[in-house]
Amino acid sequence: MSNTLKKVYIETLGCQMNKSDSERIYGILSNFNYVPCANENEADLCIVNTCSIRKLSEDKAYSKLGVWGKLKKEKSLKIGICGCVAQQEGEKLLKRFPYVDLVFGTQNIYELPELIDKKTRVCAIREKPVAESDFNIIRTKSLNAWLPIIEGCNNFCSYCVVPYTRGRERSRIPQVIINEAKNILKEGFKEITLLGQNVDSYGKDLAEKPTLAGLLREIELLEGDFRIRFTTSYPTDITDELIETVKNSKKICECFHIPMQSGSDRILKAMNRRYDRKTYGELVKKIRNNIKNVTITSDFIAGFPSETHQEFEMTLSAIDEFELDYSNTAAYSPRPNTPAAKWIEKYVDENEKKHRLAVLNEKVKQMSLKSNNKYVGCELEVLVENFKDGKFEGRTRNNKVVHFQGENTKIGDFVNVAIDKASTWCLFGVKK
Repeated sequence: MSNTLKKVYIETLGCQMNKSDSERIYGILSNFNYVPCANENEADLCIVNTCSIRKLSEDKAYSKLGVWGKLKKEKSLKIGICGCVAQQEGEKLLKRFPYVDLVFGTQNIYELPELIDKKTRVCAIREKPVAESDFNIIRTKSLNAWLPIIEGCNNFCSYCVVPYTRGRERSRIPQVIINEAKNILKEGFKEITLLGQNVDSYGKDLAEKPTLAGLLREIELLEGDFRIRFTTSYPTDITDELIETVKNSKKICECFHIPMQSGSDRILKAMNRRYDRKTYGELVKKIRNNIKNVTITSDFIAGFPSETHQEFEMTLSAIDEFELDYSNTAAYSPRPNTPAAKWIEKYVDENEKKHRLAVLNEKVKQMSLKSNNKYVGCELEVLVENFKDGKFEGRTRNNKVVHFQGENTKIGDFVNVAIDKASTWCLFGVKK
C-alpha cells in the first residue's frame, strides 16, 4: 500500500451499532494511510454504512451511492457499501451499481485491510464473523463513547431483518470489553454506552456465563468520574439482578430502553415477541418501584399486517397506562426474508398506516411533555455537552436534555441544575 495519505468519508445510517462500526472502520483504515474527512467531495474513498430495518433507510443508501457515482465521473474515487443492506444484498449491489468498488458485510469489517487495495471490484459477505483484530478505534468527538458488548439476535421477530444481517448473538469476552472501556476513559470520554441488539442477553453464549449486571459492576469499578448507559433491552431478558445493579449504582444511568412494539397481545404474538401486555406492564412497574426517577422509553410499530383500528388503540392506551417517557415510532415496512413481508393480503392501507403513525407520534409528544413536567422544581445532575445561543446544553442521568444558564461552567463538567421550565423535548433551568 502507498504511503500517501488518503481521505475517507463514511455516511452512517441506522442504529448506534452502525455508528460504532463506522468508528472501527475509520480506525482500521487509519493503519493504512487513510484519514477521516468531513466532506465527501474531498474523499478518495466514500463508504455508506447501511441500515435495512426500514425501506426508507435502504433508499437513502442507494441515493447516496447515486450521488457518489456522479462524483466519480469528475475525480478518482473508490466507492464502498457496508452494513446490513450489504450483508443482505451482496453481489446484487455490484450489478445494480456499476460504479461501486467494494461491498462488505457486517461480519467482514476486520477483513478491510486485505479488501481495500484490491484492483478489482470486490464483494465480501460472510455468514460467520471474522475474528476481532486489535486496531485503533477513531471515535466521534463527543462526550459519549459507544462500546459494543454483544452483536446479533436470536429472537426472529416476524418483521425484523436483524438476525439475517447481523447473525446470531455473539458476546465479546469480558476482559476485552473492560480493556476497551479503560481506553475510552483514557481518551477523556465522560459516558460509556454498552451496545447490543439485545444487550441483556450478554454472556449467554459464553462458557463462563457472565451477565450484563456483572459487567456493569466491573466497569463501574474503573477509576474516574463517568456515567454508564446500556441499550437495547428485550423485555423478557431484564433480570432482577440488573434492576438491583442499576438501583445501587452511582455511575449507571437510570434509563431503560425497552421496545414494546404493540399494545395488542394478538399483534405481539403475530410479531413473535415473547411476552404479552401484562408481562410488559409488570416489568415496567417493577423497574419504577425500585429505581427513583427512572426513564423508560420504547419502540412501537404502526400498521403491522392485520392490525385493526381497535388494536392500534391498544398501543395508544399502553403508552398511557405504562407512562412511557418517550417512544421511537415507525410505520410497518416489509423487509426481505421476514415472515411478515409475505402476508401481503393482510397489509394495512398505506394512507391508514400514515394516519396511525401521525396519531402515534402525537401521543408520544404528549407523554414526553408529561414526563418532562414531572421535573419542574427538581434539581438534576447534568453532563454539559454544548454551549449554544448563550446557553449550555447537557443531559441528565435519565437522559433528559437540559438547557441552562450558569457561570464558571465548561463542556464535560457535571453540574447540578434547578429545573424551572419544561417543554415537549427538553428542560430548562439554572445552574446551582
